[in-house]
Amino acid sequence: MDMTITDLCTGCHACHSVCPNKAIYKRVDEEEGPLFAIHSKRCNGCVGLYDDKQCASICPVEEAILFQGKPLNPKGSLAPIASLRPFFDSLRAQHAMGE
Repeated sequence: MDMTITDLCTGCHACHSVCPNKAIYKRVDEEEGPLFAIHSKRCNGCVGLYDDKQCASICPVEEAILFQGKPLNPKGSLAPIASLRPFFDSLRAQHAMGE
């Protein structure tokens, strides 16, 4: 699987803890690059196990995990307002219906 962890990784260990295939490992040389890496032969992107890639679903850092060179959590996707959007949409819908 073509997944990588970028230098934006803070080393929080969240992805390491949730990987069902034990594909995420702590790098030995922590001075260069991210603290963690993804073993390409072990990682299958959680196919057949979960609907979403577990590492990206728990990662608190935008653009820290890439799939085929593209961030799984792009800039703005983890912003608090983005997570509240469904709530505000439901409020608008209720208001429009006069509830």
